[in-house]
Amino acid sequence: MTDIAVKPASATASKAADDHSDGMSYLESIPRQLVTLYLPLGLFLIVLLFPFYWMALTAIKPNNQLLDMDRVSPFWTWEPTFQHIYKLIFESQYPLWLWNTMYVAAGATALSIAASVLAAYAIVRLRFKGAQTIGGLIFLAYLVPPSILFIPLSTVIYNYGLFDSPMALILVYPTILIPFSTWLLMGYFKTIPYELEECALIDGASRWQILTKIVLPLAIPGLISAFIFCFTLCWNEFIYALTFLQSVQNKTVPVAIVNEFVDGDVYRWGSLMAGALVGSLPLVILYAFFVEHYVSAMTGAVKE
Repeated sequence: MTDIAVKPASATASKAADDHSDGMSYLESIPRQLVTLYLPLGLFLIVLLFPFYWMALTAIKPNNQLLDMDRVSPFWTWEPTFQHIYKLIFESQYPLWLWNTMYVAAGATALSIAASVLAAYAIVRLRFKGAQTIGGLIFLAYLVPPSILFIPLSTVIYNYGLFDSPMALILVYPTILIPFSTWLLMGYFKTIPYELEECALIDGASRWQILTKIVLPLAIPGLISAFIFCFTLCWNEFIYALTFLQSVQNKTVPVAIVNEFVDGDVYRWGSLMAGALVGSLPLVILYAFFVEHYVSAMTGAVKE
C-alpha cells in the first residue's frame, strides 16, 4: 500500500516540474527575451529616466544654448557649465529653502506616523463595535481633494497666529497624510498573527507594551512604507505651501523655485531645472535604500 501511495505522488511532482519548465521555456530563446523582457524594460526605463536626464542637461547648459534649438542639439551639449548650480546654491537662499522643506516634511511625517499607528492598531486589534466602518471612513477622508480645504484651513491657521510659519504646514499636512497612512498600516497590522498578542496578554503585558515591543518591531516594513509616502507627499506639496507661506526665507523648495526663478514671462530654465534636480535627489536616495520594504508593505496592505 505504501508503494502504491508513493508512486502517484512522485509522478505528480515530476509532472508539476515538467509543467513549470515548459511554462518558462519561452524565456530561453534570445529573440523572445528581447521582445517580452528587454524591450518593455528598456522603454520603461527611458520614460522613467528621461525627465531626470532633461533636468540634468538643462541645468548644465549655457544660457545661449537653452532656447537655441536650430543650431544646438536639444538632447546634448558640448559646453557644459555649472554656472546655474553655483548660482542656485551660493547666490540664492536655496539651502535655506531645502532646510525648510526637510524640517516641514520630517515634522509632519513624525506626527502623521504616530497618529496613524495608534489609529490603525485600535481599529484592527481592539475590535470595538463599528471599527471597520470607522476604518473605511478614515480612508474616504483621503479622497477629499486638498484644493477645496486650503481656504477654510487658512482661516484656522490665521486665527491661531501661525500664518507664514513652517509650523502651519507641519500641523496641516497630517490632515492629508493620516487617512492613507492609517489604511496602509491597518492592512499591515492584519498580517501580524494575533496569537502573539494573546500570549503576551496571558503573560500580563499591557496593550502599550504589546504595541511597542511586539507589533511595531514586526511592522517595520509597513512603517517604512508609510514614512516614505508621507515624506514624499510633504516634500512635493505645493498648494498649502503656496497659501500659508509668504516670506522668501520661509518658503519650501517647490514654491520657492517657481516664485523666485520666474520673472514675469521670463523663465530662468537653468536655475529652475537645477533646483528641481537637486530637490529630487533626497527622495531618489530615500527610495533607493527602502524600495524593498515599500513594495512589501504595499503588497501586504493591498492583500488585506
